[in-house]
Amino acid sequence: MIFVTDADGSCVYASPEWTTLTGQEVADALGRGWLARVHSDDRTVVEETMSVAVRRGEEFSVRYRLIKPDGALRWVGAGGVPSFGMHGDAFIGHLGTVTELAEGATDTITAYGNIERFVPPVPHPNTMPSSRLDQVADHLLLAHSLIEVDGGKEALPDLRNALFKIGRALAARMGEPKRLN
Repeated sequence: MIFVTDADGSCVYASPEWTTLTGQEVADALGRGWLARVHSDDRTVVEETMSVAVRRGEEFSVRYRLIKPDGALRWVGAGGVPSFGMHGDAFIGHLGTVTELAEGATDTITAYGNIERFVPPVPHPNTMPSSRLDQVADHLLLAHSLIEVDGGKEALPDLRNALFKIGRALAARMGEPKRLN
């Protein structure tokens, strides 16, 4: 599942899988509304991690519990890669992904967040992107993490530019392209 934030960390786009996973309508998830679906014990970790990532304009990675439509809790891995404007390289937000973690793989973890290289977890069927643009964003995020690990750093500026353009296109779907200029 793909999301886009603005420079203040407010959600300006969430893919339709958000509603399937949490029962919350995408329109209600915008801004900081999505935090209502984060387990109250994990909310501080998520908010603090994202706040630092926004302030520094850096990548982040978090693990936390989401509240599903039936009230059950489900562990997810999420993270984002910063986007920088075309002029002046100003930080304009994050393009990220939320992936439901496999049952049993989360028996011993607690919520945590890091400002570090974001490597997306393996997609779960419930959080697979449904639109082609979301799929492109998902693949670009994975490529971004692999380039740093396996070399090819000279491609990072072009990849970050592609992430910027995809993030802008996704945010435009929500009628707010002006927030990412």
